[in-house]
Amino acid sequence: MMRRLHTSGRFCGSLLALALSAALPGMSAAQPARPAKPAPANTAPAPAPSEQFVDGIAAVVNKDVITMREVREAAREASADLQKRGIQVPDNNTLQRQVLQRLIYERLERNEADRLGIRVDNAQVDQAITMVASRNKITPAQLRAEVEKSGITWEQYRKSLQDEIRMDRLRQRTIDSGIVISDAEVDAFLRDQERNPASMMNAPQQAQQPQPQQQQQPAPQAGGPEQVALAQILVRVPEGATTAEAAALRKKAEDILARLKRGDDFASVAAAASDGPEALQGGVMGARPLDGWPDLFVQAIKSVPAGQVSALVQSGNGFHILKVLQRVGGNAPAQQRPQQPAQQPQPQQPQQPTLAKQGPVQVTQTHARHILIKTSSVMSDDQARQRLEQIRQRLVNGAVKFEDMARQYSQDATAPQGGDLGWVNPGEMVPAFEAGMNALKDGEISQPIMSPFGWHLIQVVERRQHDVADEMQRMRARQILYERRAGPAFEDWVEQLRSQAYIDNRLEKRDRIEQNNR
Repeated sequence: MMRRLHTSGRFCGSLLALALSAALPGMSAAQPARPAKPAPANTAPAPAPSEQFVDGIAAVVNKDVITMREVREAAREASADLQKRGIQVPDNNTLQRQVLQRLIYERLERNEADRLGIRVDNAQVDQAITMVASRNKITPAQLRAEVEKSGITWEQYRKSLQDEIRMDRLRQRTIDSGIVISDAEVDAFLRDQERNPASMMNAPQQAQQPQPQQQQQPAPQAGGPEQVALAQILVRVPEGATTAEAAALRKKAEDILARLKRGDDFASVAAAASDGPEALQGGVMGARPLDGWPDLFVQAIKSVPAGQVSALVQSGNGFHILKVLQRVGGNAPAQQRPQQPAQQPQPQQPQQPTLAKQGPVQVTQTHARHILIKTSSVMSDDQARQRLEQIRQRLVNGAVKFEDMARQYSQDATAPQGGDLGWVNPGEMVPAFEAGMNALKDGEISQPIMSPFGWHLIQVVERRQHDVADEMQRMRARQILYERRAGPAFEDWVEQLRSQAYIDNRLEKRDRIEQNNR
């Protein structure tokens, strides 16, 4: 099913939540590589390594090239972003090395999206922009004005949004589909929460950034459910590392921890030394309920107060150092909300109900059916949309029944049930699906609608008012359990991509040459 649960958390699952964030660094078009010409024999000495890289190749990822021009452009944008955040900018070589690591990961994900045939066309970007504007209660024209006022061109914004939608669809297909939370796990989790009522907490949500020209949102009140914001420094241990290599990397992590205990700024050290994907954001991973973090992290920070760092945490990906940015609610004392950099306004998020059992919660439920056509290397977006348009025409003409078409054509798990999704609660579906469903009258059939899962035809059967207190509690519990698994699953998936790829990082070679020449 297309439940919203599978789009929450660190994967930018709600397309609305990602759409008003700052444009991604390094989004300028790749330039053709221009390798430096070798010096003629018996003439001037060879240029220094840094000169050789001015317009050359920074890295080769499988069959793709990342040029130094791309790296320099991304480094300029990263430097500006770090300064806005009040984080010390690393030296140029370190910054370029960190930026290149991020570009390599982005290129690996892009290659995988290409392999799976995941595409996002202009019509889909337009649809997302309309949804963003609607959620922020402004028009698309006003949204464009806000974006351009922030110093980002509209073309950059659209490209950034297109890339984010595409990566979101990739992660939906490769990560979320493999995470299954059983009813038994939900039951056990709720029983544990009943035994420890102080730990009952809100559903996971990303920390909100201040909104320009608007009043800063107050911090959550103490005494309620606990929310924990974390940052990390990761020292990655590559798959297949020898015992000696792993020991050297542990020593590196221990040295970093010692620097932090001497008073070095965590965000600045993260920007310069972390191998984590959030390094150039000062290591900030966001806020979520304590139980929503991986078990290793929960154990490491259990008694760590806000503003302090954990001991080394070893995982399958390497060594982590965690900083507790904020602990609010539960048994934690009230803390000053950590200052965040000014960014573009984020969409207003709906208030999430607590995990603790509430009184009656009356909502409008929708009984819906759908037909899903997934995109792939052999099924493009245009082909999927056209197939659904043909099916819709037959349905509108009364030649066939929706249930029969779903059984025959739908690629969702609900196909044997005629595409029946049952009774759907508000906020339970991915945004694009829910917006399309909510626009329909009873009995009406939608036009083809794109979501991270593919293309849908939706039919609303009927609606009703219903008390969903128990269902909401279970949904929040399921979401927390999902969050706990999603982060490690994503990191494992990315590392698997990296280990299977051919990567020639020429900046690392440059740094070794320069170090040897000192």
